[in-house]
Amino acid sequence: MTTEDNKALVRRYVDELFQQKNLAIFDELCVPDFVLYNDAVPLQGPEAVKHFHSTVFIAFPDIQMTIEHMLAEGDTVAWRYTTHGTHQGNNMGIPPTGKQVTVTGISFVRFSGGKMVEQWTYSDAVGLLRQLGVLPAPSWA
Repeated sequence: MTTEDNKALVRRYVDELFQQKNLAIFDELCVPDFVLYNDAVPLQGPEAVKHFHSTVFIAFPDIQMTIEHMLAEGDTVAWRYTTHGTHQGNNMGIPPTGKQVTVTGISFVRFSGGKMVEQWTYSDAVGLLRQLGVLPAPSWA
């Protein structure tokens, strides 16, 4: 597959996952031993990743992701993103606050044979916790 094919798969993945909340996209686009390395702990396999995202969708049912920038080289695609959502459900033990949040991050995904093999995602978790009122703003802000 070409880098343009892989970029198109990432756009589809983001659209179906974050705009349509289609967790089945992992079954279609990922290898069975797919690994998501995120801010907390690596998630092994599509079922673990679907469970993780289902908890995010419960906490932020209106979450939307916008791809701000995308680069591809070889079998890897990187994208910088912004997510927006309203905290309406329990998230990481934090009761719903009703606050609207914006979180930025970057993801890298490696493909093999048209399937996602592994993904690394780094988001502004500290910024999220500050927006939810769990952490104070830094003294210099």
